[in-house]
Amino acid sequence: MKRTTLSLIAAATALAAVTGFAALTAPDGTKQATLALPLGLPVERSSLLCPAPSSSEVAETVYTSYTPAAKTGAAPGKGDAEKAPDKAELLPSTVALVETDPKKAADAAKKPAPGKPTLTLTKPGTPVTAEANGGAAPALVGTATGTLAPGWTTQQTTVVPAGGARGLLGVTCTAPDTDVWFPAASTAKGRQDYVHLTNPDDTAAVADIELYGPAGKLKSVLTEGISVPARSSVPVLLSTLTAEPPTADVTVHVTTRTGRVGAVVRAADDKIGSDWLPSSADPAPTVVLPGIPGDATGVRLVAYAPGEDDAELKVEFVGASGTIVPAGGESLTVKSGMTAALDLPNLTRGEAGALRLTPADPKRPTPVVAALRVVRGKGADQELGFVQATAPLTTRGTAADNRASGSTLLLTAPGESAQVKVTASAGSGGGQSVTKTVTVKSGTTTAFTPPVPSGLKGGYALTVERVSGGAVHAARLLALPEDGVPMFTIQTIADDRGTVEVPTARQDLSVLDD
Repeated sequence: MKRTTLSLIAAATALAAVTGFAALTAPDGTKQATLALPLGLPVERSSLLCPAPSSSEVAETVYTSYTPAAKTGAAPGKGDAEKAPDKAELLPSTVALVETDPKKAADAAKKPAPGKPTLTLTKPGTPVTAEANGGAAPALVGTATGTLAPGWTTQQTTVVPAGGARGLLGVTCTAPDTDVWFPAASTAKGRQDYVHLTNPDDTAAVADIELYGPAGKLKSVLTEGISVPARSSVPVLLSTLTAEPPTADVTVHVTTRTGRVGAVVRAADDKIGSDWLPSSADPAPTVVLPGIPGDATGVRLVAYAPGEDDAELKVEFVGASGTIVPAGGESLTVKSGMTAALDLPNLTRGEAGALRLTPADPKRPTPVVAALRVVRGKGADQELGFVQATAPLTTRGTAADNRASGSTLLLTAPGESAQVKVTASAGSGGGQSVTKTVTVKSGTTTAFTPPVPSGLKGGYALTVERVSGGAVHAARLLALPEDGVPMFTIQTIADDRGTVEVPTARQDLSVLDD
């Protein structure tokens, strides 16, 4: 074989792995091999991690796990002989207790995890649920393979009716990661914020937790990192990580030296309830925070600039009637390496919506991370929730836990108008799936009660797919009032990463000819 032909084939193969292209042509002008653009194939393995739900003895937790049904005519995967088995289950992790002293994490494994799964999903298109009551429920480590892997999601929903951590706590179980940000945490008096670290792997992970306040990085009392044993979970009280005075607005940065972890913050306020604080989307110059309820009585924006430059941000509210600049909250300056906060009273004026942050000077874009603390109710009957900056849906995302009533879907199109398909799955105990198509006008938020499966029994999942138009940001609010308290939780809906791009090439043996 000619050296020129070999070199061209090697170069073409490398290029196709990155971008894909149509064909390879030899110097004499003849085609030697045909290379296709990357093909979106369903993923064959997904991992999820759920934190320990609560330490309260009166806590009641529901897990809902779901994989959307495959699209008709979806691209096939490998041959049957090589296909991964269809399996999705969540198992209890080892208990690791370091709530008051993170330095003791090295001997955190107190008892072996039971081998029986807490929850097992057997087929796409129908959710399954499981319950756990009391304060002893452990964190869960889960894996889905085969047809159950693409788009697999699980929500953990906990009701704590009384006590200092009372409230409705909801969280979408997370994929393991090595670098995540949590604006809107706190070490203030009256707040008990724990970061939960869950290790899905068979070897120990070591994580670092850094805290940043309005004056910059808080001095840490921990220098050696936090060891998270294999397949274990470690809850760490943020106020034990620093000797500095209590700080109302803190950004938490979790990174790993070795391994990977699922990280999420459980925030509890003595006066206004508790909820989970998920991580923000990756730092970006423009961020959108969808899912602000129209009856919010308090909204506080917290942002952090991780780079070397300060961020000058324009603040806009994207509501049902359009996009406005809130009076008294037109802008926010975020100094490099510091956390900034902005109260937005009377933000919604009865309209559900989203907050959009953009560079005040488009020529000086500075990446930021951001989150909102949202309060509903008044006086003693208040409840706390969080909204984090969320990337737009490019294809599909799911909110797993929905009931016969109490769900509100919020869709925001900050740029061009968009068309979105919303599918309510069959119920966990029975019912027929239904679908609705919604048009979201440019620069607005559409909030509505989503479709409910006909003949619903049990809970159901909501899947949101962008059909056409511009970017869409989505969130689902679940409200379960109790004893006059407007208990609620908000889950933003991120892309489910159900497919992966794989470059393809068609073999052409004619290239072997001299």
